[in-house]
Amino acid sequence: MDISKSIDLCAAYYGNQADAMRQYLESGQEAALRLDNRGPICFDEAGSLDPAIRDAYSRYGFYVFTDVLSKDELADIEADLGAMRKSFPTGPESSVNADGQPALGADCKALTLVWSKPLGDPLGGTALANGRHQVKMFEPEAAKEAPAAAPFILLGSLQFSDACLRTYAHPQLLRVAEAINGPDFAPFNEALFIKDPGIGAAVSWHQDGVTHWDSDDFNEDIHGFNFMAQVYGSTAVNGVWVVPGTHKLGKIDINELVAEAGSERLEGAVPLVCNPGDVVVCNRQLVHGSFPNCGLEPRVTVNFGFHRRSSVLGVQGGGIHSEAQEFDAETIARRSRVLGYAIDARQQRFAGESPYRYQPFADEKKIFSWNTQTRADIKDYNCDDLSI
Repeated sequence: MDISKSIDLCAAYYGNQADAMRQYLESGQEAALRLDNRGPICFDEAGSLDPAIRDAYSRYGFYVFTDVLSKDELADIEADLGAMRKSFPTGPESSVNADGQPALGADCKALTLVWSKPLGDPLGGTALANGRHQVKMFEPEAAKEAPAAAPFILLGSLQFSDACLRTYAHPQLLRVAEAINGPDFAPFNEALFIKDPGIGAAVSWHQDGVTHWDSDDFNEDIHGFNFMAQVYGSTAVNGVWVVPGTHKLGKIDINELVAEAGSERLEGAVPLVCNPGDVVVCNRQLVHGSFPNCGLEPRVTVNFGFHRRSSVLGVQGGGIHSEAQEFDAETIARRSRVLGYAIDARQQRFAGESPYRYQPFADEKKIFSWNTQTRADIKDYNCDDLSI
């Protein structure tokens, strides 16, 4: 993957820091590819996740699964992306699309499309998301022809895209979820991260999770993980960066890390380098963030996460992705129904594939059928996001 032109273009935005930024991006890309946490999803003869994968995930806090999504599945996602973009509102304050029709998400209760100024950092240094984005990333000046605001994150994405719904039920990925969080794992949150070239926003360095940092049962997996499926791939320029191993260290002072580094270029960080169809499993406690996409390549990440049931059952939610509430068994079951529909939707599209069997559905003898009538049942499903 030759991204030298994008690196040069990105570095130029940083003025007198251009050489330092170029060096950081180049060395980070090389360092990421040297790590031993990349390869296909593999299971042993007993059907368990390959211990080497589990060990590497525990050591680094992330693992890059290669060639997970087929060309057909990627094509389905790209087609849905095109259709959704045509339905996006004309701007942050608009409820109609460019054709004057009701925009995607206009009638939803929960927040759907999040916007940012081009190359901005809308969360850094603010009290949003419980203030977890402690520092403000550098915000380069976008080109004059850039729009006033750009789509950044689409929340509740499974209600808008059948292709993303089907990817949510990828059987190998759900077996990974089971290996990490147990067979009764619980859903979390789904989103599309959109980082178009020349306008894509930054995400300030942060750790996910707000609920369990001071728990007596704190451990490296207590806040769950995210799968990050890459539609076009990701690089040092447009991708997420992580600081390996920080998922084990508890709550970290990001301001202190920036002060130690002398800039937002954190020491020891590496980018998640992926080809189209690769999927990263990333611990939510890992220090991570991304720079504004000043390069030439787009990034769209199909993001979805899972928790241990013990991390959410009877727990007061953190209130970032949904309203703060105590998560009881009924709430978890209601939020899990989208997984049932996803499994059936995927089986309809990929009939030759063995579907994943989700233990809670088997125990409760639940049967889900994805069709035009049941589609309405997942509208605003993300009001029940299990946010901790």
